[in-house]
Amino acid sequence: MDNRLFLFNTLNREKQRFEPLHPPFVGLYVCGPTVYGAPHLGHARPAITFDILYRYLTHLDYKVRYVRNITDVGHLENDSDDGEDKIVKKARLEQLEPMEVVQYYLNCYHKAMDALNVLPPSIEPHASGHIIEQIRLISAILENGYAYESNGSVYFDVVKYHNKYHYGILSGRNIDELYNTTRELDGQQEKRNSVDFALWKKATAGHIMHWPAPWSEGYPGWHLECTAMSKKYLGEVFDIHGGGIDLIFPHHECEIAQSVAATGEAGVRYWIHNNMVTINGQKMGKSLGNFITLEEFFSGKHAMLTQAYSPMTIRFFILQAHYRSTLDFSNDALLSSEKGLARLTETYGALLKLQPTSATSSIDVETLKKKCYEAMDDDLNTPIVISQLFEASRIVNSAATGQISVSEDELAGLKQLFDLFLFDLLGIRNEATNSDLSYEPFIKAMDILLNIRLQAKQNKDWKTVDEIRDQLNALGFEIKDTKEGSVWKLKK
Repeated sequence: MDNRLFLFNTLNREKQRFEPLHPPFVGLYVCGPTVYGAPHLGHARPAITFDILYRYLTHLDYKVRYVRNITDVGHLENDSDDGEDKIVKKARLEQLEPMEVVQYYLNCYHKAMDALNVLPPSIEPHASGHIIEQIRLISAILENGYAYESNGSVYFDVVKYHNKYHYGILSGRNIDELYNTTRELDGQQEKRNSVDFALWKKATAGHIMHWPAPWSEGYPGWHLECTAMSKKYLGEVFDIHGGGIDLIFPHHECEIAQSVAATGEAGVRYWIHNNMVTINGQKMGKSLGNFITLEEFFSGKHAMLTQAYSPMTIRFFILQAHYRSTLDFSNDALLSSEKGLARLTETYGALLKLQPTSATSSIDVETLKKKCYEAMDDDLNTPIVISQLFEASRIVNSAATGQISVSEDELAGLKQLFDLFLFDLLGIRNEATNSDLSYEPFIKAMDILLNIRLQAKQNKDWKTVDEIRDQLNALGFEIKDTKEGSVWKLKK
């Protein structure tokens, strides 16, 4: 464990050395999905981004409590506290219980995350399961004078808060500009100021999801849930809060205000945000209707897709761009990612077959490893890690074709490089493993089969030769006979 890791902190807009509040323990909170629709590529990016951070912190010997929430109540159709709850609306349209909607799409989300090899969080709390904590937080904010009750609803007094603190510290927004731009958009006459946001909403007649509270029968505002749940599981002040860049304002800005108003503490030391996934330069999202679900990517059943793409191709595509840069979808980019990933996994297969041809070392594997670590330490620069893995791939291919000699130590070092950075830290699941076996035994089993086929060839037992080839073909393996022997790969 060390503090060599530098992370870009949205709060001060610069990279800073990561120093945990209570080492070796790290508190990590990430805004999870609102479960009212099928998960899409926009959901995959934050999940993979913070999966990388979780994996790397764990690799650095930190004990990480990773909390990723599920929004299942209170997220209205727009951020001015107008409109219907998104989950309630879905339930009404489909004539289901709201929790049926939640469970169905949560199952879809978990299935997609498993396919993408995203590790599960330590805790996955639901907003609807923490109503008591949210009511207590509202009471504290009211008691401190930064909220007010109006017709059974409770609103955060942004103007009063800003007079003492700074509303806009995370996003850089100017409150006067916000006041002018939100005045006409706001239809809530019960607010003192158009910039104020709901902490508790009184349920209207026919609203399905509601709970008793001191102010009314109602439901919590969307911004409240993360503040309440992060404090419950990570404490008043914790290390890292993450999410998509679109959450900086208003969601995360409101979280800071709520925390300061309730406890006097901003609550979070490092704010980390991944950038958007776009299609033709426009943000991908449900509200714009331009999204492609992950299941559609995996099946290829979408008009914008030219073929199906495996979960690991999607993961590799996301990791080829730095998490803070915009990622624009195109079939060409995905095809390039598919080819690049195939090259790395085929290199690993070739690496496992290589035999040492020299007793002395001539390849500087340690420098490759050092450069990979330096890239990870530099704000999780996964594109640089991938470029170093391609350099390692070039070395392996040169060794496989006899252009360079390699020692036993070099082969072990190259294998360790791929095992650590490609599989463990970047989280690529080797899709050549079509069984519960680890990759290396799988390769050895194939080698045994091909050796049996070679012996049959030498004995001119053509029936056995053809039978092994045909059965492997039927299972999805492509066998190619060369002068040096038989080679194999999985069919696309």
